[in-house]
Amino acid sequence: MSQGGVDTGTLRSIAHRVMQERGLEPDFPAAALAQVQALSANAADLACAEAARQPEVRDLRASLWCSIDNDDSRDLDQLSVAEPRADGVVRILVAIADVDALVAAGSAVDAHASLNTTSVYTVAQIFPMLPERLSTDLTSLAAGRDRLSIVIAMDVALDGTIAGSEIFRALVHNRAKLAYDSVAAWLDGTAAMPAAIASVPGMDAQLRLQDQVAARLRAVRHERGALTLETIEARAVIADDMLNDLQPDSKNRAKGLIEDFMIAANGVSARFLDQHGVPALRRVVREPKRWERIVALAAGLGGSLPERPDAIALNRFLLERRRADPQRFPDLSLCVVKLLGAGEYVLELPGEPSPGHFGLAVRDYTHSTAPNRRFPDLITQRLLKATLAHAPSPYAIETLRALAAHCTEQENSAAKVERQVAKSGAALLLASRIGARFEGIVTGAGDKGTWVRILSPAVEGRVVRGLAGLDVGDRVTVQLLSTNVQRGYIDFAAVS
Repeated sequence: MSQGGVDTGTLRSIAHRVMQERGLEPDFPAAALAQVQALSANAADLACAEAARQPEVRDLRASLWCSIDNDDSRDLDQLSVAEPRADGVVRILVAIADVDALVAAGSAVDAHASLNTTSVYTVAQIFPMLPERLSTDLTSLAAGRDRLSIVIAMDVALDGTIAGSEIFRALVHNRAKLAYDSVAAWLDGTAAMPAAIASVPGMDAQLRLQDQVAARLRAVRHERGALTLETIEARAVIADDMLNDLQPDSKNRAKGLIEDFMIAANGVSARFLDQHGVPALRRVVREPKRWERIVALAAGLGGSLPERPDAIALNRFLLERRRADPQRFPDLSLCVVKLLGAGEYVLELPGEPSPGHFGLAVRDYTHSTAPNRRFPDLITQRLLKATLAHAPSPYAIETLRALAAHCTEQENSAAKVERQVAKSGAALLLASRIGARFEGIVTGAGDKGTWVRILSPAVEGRVVRGLAGLDVGDRVTVQLLSTNVQRGYIDFAAVS
């Protein structure tokens, strides 16, 4: 047992209970498990063989596809590859797992997925949207396996603009399962080339090209007002079934590469459906309601923002602060994220103006790249496949409207589950430190309470004493008053 560690069994029990309290199913129903059990061991291979006989399905298995994800991820949703073209143009292909090929709409597995709408990642346990035999095997773009996919191809010009795009079905083969941290360290020149890259001839050059193109795409987005943000997530440190810490988990170069490709691919998917007259879900982040607090926050740091929401001006300020104070930039980023407000899913009819995504500075945006983990992406996949096949939409307009609201609600519920279980874990870790003081930053202030984030362990707690005058972005010293492991309560008093 590691010193200071706590048994994750308690947290798993809490996670199971909180899932139910938030309207999510922690366990798969018997019918869904029976459906998966009935699939043959070579179901994915059979699906590939059947697809290979269809002329519209391209065979791209010879390409240097790779996946980049967390070290322990097995539910692999996407692969990427870069193909140099003339005049500096590079074709980026993103292959998305064809989950719909083995999860039929209206089936028992689909019903469970449409209820939860997302995988829930708690510090104690992962509650996958799809049974693991699917998400980590049969519908995963696993290394060394032939798989069916939907490919989103984008021709990226030297100036970072997308000069052309297309979407099609294809057979693919993952040649290297890579991890964010080791790839990022190698790209940064601080670590040796990962063995999984070295073992595939040409993969090193392939990844460096992908990195270059991702930087082009990122530069264009930021010129248009996409926000430069570096929030820190809590990562559980577990050994021998003991939770030892909740440590900050920051972005890195490899995560940025994948993020840039996914943002671009999601934009292509949204425009494709709109151009074909297909009603679809959009992912939107509206103009921030608390813009005046963002203006005040900037003023307190020597910046100046206009009275009306302006993404370009906000990003200019963020870049200045990152250069001036890189250590505290994640704190500022978290405050801005909180003040921007949550994203949501909405139904968009063809030709209808979209609220767009304020944080990404894009008008056309959907979720399409993670169908093993998010139900909106599976919906979009079915819409794309129907459009490619010149078939009617598999969803009625009112069904899509209801699904948009439901997916938004369940996503918010899942986020609350993840936060509450993380707080329960932190409460266990902090139980012996009542009276200790911590440096923190105010991350929420409103009718529902005032919240502060500390860094060790990386968690938020509620300020229940001395909160007068505190607002988002304020730095404060807090004293730990009490914890409640079962409810995930961590109560602080502001002492300065």
